[in-house]
Amino acid sequence: MSQEWSADGIVLGLVDYGDADRVVTFFTRERGRIPAFAAGARKSKRRFAGALEPFTRLQLRLKPGRGELDFLESCQVRDGHAGLRDDLGRIGHAGHAAELCRELCREREPHVELFDLLAGYLAALSGGPARPEDLLAFELLALRHVGVEPRFGDCALCGAALPAGPALCDPAHGGVICGACVGQAPRDAFHAAPQTLAAARLLQQEGPFAGVSIEATRGRAQVRELVRRFTHHQLGRRPRSLDFLDQLGIEG
Repeated sequence: MSQEWSADGIVLGLVDYGDADRVVTFFTRERGRIPAFAAGARKSKRRFAGALEPFTRLQLRLKPGRGELDFLESCQVRDGHAGLRDDLGRIGHAGHAAELCRELCREREPHVELFDLLAGYLAALSGGPARPEDLLAFELLALRHVGVEPRFGDCALCGAALPAGPALCDPAHGGVICGACVGQAPRDAFHAAPQTLAAARLLQQEGPFAGVSIEATRGRAQVRELVRRFTHHQLGRRPRSLDFLDQLGIEG
């Protein structure tokens, strides 16, 4: 008989299946991203008691199933993050963080540091405002935890120190390119101002829980453009969660 197993998990997404069931994507601390089949989740009010909602942190009990899906046997809510659910900005930022974790991780590949980062960020959003700087810092730290953090402090190709002034950024090579290596940069490399790179380095250093502020809206927009071009390169696309933020006019 297949062995049941337990996990600390966060709901990343749900898809209805048939008339009564759901397929739920969890990000678990123990085994990374896991898809699970929740039988009767849409009809039974007792079995899962409304626990299967995006961003909810749960204690899970699962059983290996056939093919790619495990079976969700039961779950208990550890943190429902109720404080973020009545604010569209918090929902939008949580959705972007969850999508990043889902897309940056391979299925069943543990990423304990990334799980802890997401759990901490959702808890912070539940109790505080949705700050664009925190979301950008989350994004940079998420890239670090999966081994693709951009290098904004030295040349990504040769490691040389960067001179003062604007610098050439190259997502394909993972960071900023010095003058001696410019010839190796592709055509889609772009320049970033020194103050933009300095703000990105500060977000990398301090993380999403330090309250770093970039006062000017234009300055945040420039840092956001810098960070997102590296993130989108790693994902191979623009995340759908950003479309949601754009439609609502929320700064992400």
